[in-house]
Amino acid sequence: MNLVPVTDTVVLGRRELVLIAGPCVIESPSHVVDLAREIVAIAGRVGMPYIFKASFDKANRTSASSFRGPGMTSGLAALRGVKAALGVPILTDIHEAAQAAAIAEVADVLQIPAFLSRQTDLITAAALTGRVVNIKKGQFLAPLDMRHAIAKVTAAGNPKVCITERGFSFGYNNLVVDMRVFPMMRALGAPVIFDVTHSLQLPGGGDGVTAGLAEYIEPLASAGVAAGVDGVFLEVHEDPARAKSDAQNALRLDLLEPLLRRLVQINDVVKPPNVEEADKNRS
Repeated sequence: MNLVPVTDTVVLGRRELVLIAGPCVIESPSHVVDLAREIVAIAGRVGMPYIFKASFDKANRTSASSFRGPGMTSGLAALRGVKAALGVPILTDIHEAAQAAAIAEVADVLQIPAFLSRQTDLITAAALTGRVVNIKKGQFLAPLDMRHAIAKVTAAGNPKVCITERGFSFGYNNLVVDMRVFPMMRALGAPVIFDVTHSLQLPGGGDGVTAGLAEYIEPLASAGVAAGVDGVFLEVHEDPARAKSDAQNALRLDLLEPLLRRLVQINDVVKPPNVEEADKNRS
């Protein structure tokens, strides 16, 4: 497994599980800072390396009337505020090759959305920034198809690539996660992240909005960690009913800590600490 350093303290591909979490979309500069502060505290108590995520533009909304976000200029300013206030690494989406340089000035991880996972120019532009590139597997792609996406990043001279599962289209308005995906994709050599909350979407199933099944976050996340993923991706909101995007599949903030403690316990069984780590923890 290739190790992918995000910062000196957050490295994907090690034994420890990495948390990527935040609101689906930037709702306001104060909201992302406040929510990030809460999640940083929770991740610290649980002992999980943490990357904050939020999108400045949700370009693939079901309806043209859906909230998309503040746009790139205001959105990157808000993410810069999170980093300045908390020192936490940042992940956000990139939609166009021309955005790469500006986003890379703020974000530590540039994320390729699932619907754009075959866009060669976009992936190459993200890779050329030298930042970590996280490619979400398209809902239409087989697991081993991701070897080609990985190769586009490494061909640009950037070895820092990870890939994310976020469900596969299963009939109309539904997604399913095949747990075989995780060992299959990890065999490609890149760290694998499980986007749990997006996998519980019912795309377009809400008459113009994306519905979701947040009640299944815990069992699905638990199964993914048991299958050996390197990180979990969770959309989190203090009041999901009021969230401006993906309200029905976001995790309520007060449920985050107990879920993470469960996931860490599962990860410790699947990937037990080695002798050196155990001795260090006892001392």
